[in-house]
Amino acid sequence: MSDCSPQTPTDEARRPAWSSDVPRRLRVVLLGNTQRSNVHAAERKLRPVIEELAEIVVSDFSSRLDLHEIAADLAIVLGGDGSILHAVRQMASRQLPVLGVNLGKLGFLAALTPDDFVRAFPDICAGRCWVVDHLMLDCSLWREGQLRHRQLGLNEAAVLGGPPFAMLQLDLYVDSILATTYSCDGLIISTPVGSTAHNLSAGGPILRKSLQAFVISPISPHTLTVRPVVDRADRIYEVATQEPDASASVVVDGSVVGTLRANDRMRVQRAEPQFQLVEIGGQNYYQTLREKLGWRGHIRR
Repeated sequence: MSDCSPQTPTDEARRPAWSSDVPRRLRVVLLGNTQRSNVHAAERKLRPVIEELAEIVVSDFSSRLDLHEIAADLAIVLGGDGSILHAVRQMASRQLPVLGVNLGKLGFLAALTPDDFVRAFPDICAGRCWVVDHLMLDCSLWREGQLRHRQLGLNEAAVLGGPPFAMLQLDLYVDSILATTYSCDGLIISTPVGSTAHNLSAGGPILRKSLQAFVISPISPHTLTVRPVVDRADRIYEVATQEPDASASVVVDGSVVGTLRANDRMRVQRAEPQFQLVEIGGQNYYQTLREKLGWRGHIRR
């Protein structure tokens, strides 16, 4: 791994981490998903390293603890990108800077291996790192003008069909003005962080994670003229249907928020909290795309 000293910030979303002049030790929340068989082994290896330099105020490996009122400086998440999504949901409106330790396959957000973490953690505690703010979304489900459900999301909000898997007719409104009607299997509204998740699988574009924009991507649209759209994050996006499938659901980051009935509206807009990702020197966005997603411009011989 490259040197951990921070590089010069290149965009407004990146800011210095905690100051090394702070006299107290960092307060850490240690999180993970015990459904992964290797989480406990990673905890046994990394806990002494963490406790040598920082104070662990909370450990939670059930993904159920409410972290909204926990006073801490940093959340260390053992697992993969899915574990980070669970941590974001637990922290709710009070997001802590997140450092992910990858124990899974992809690790697009959880970039450090356990060995990388051991080498980098002293520099991180000393403030030789950056915190990068990322757009999150606020998804709400409205019925007859009344708010029924609300969910904070990091990756995407989507309307997905279910059995009997009939085609959906979905109206997209942007700032209360009808933009278009999709005939499709579903519709995804994604953040830049989520652009490499479900959006990418549906044929949507990749956005740099620090951009302030949303991607609207239909799933299997029944026309050749429909393409994904990228628009600003300060707009309000609404999805409605006149004749929904009986099991059409609103899904945020893989969790079902509720079912979509006739004249209901799924509203997506910029969330007030931001996802805060800790980055160290030597990390490069295009390198991550190339290595993690196998992005190559030529045929390997």
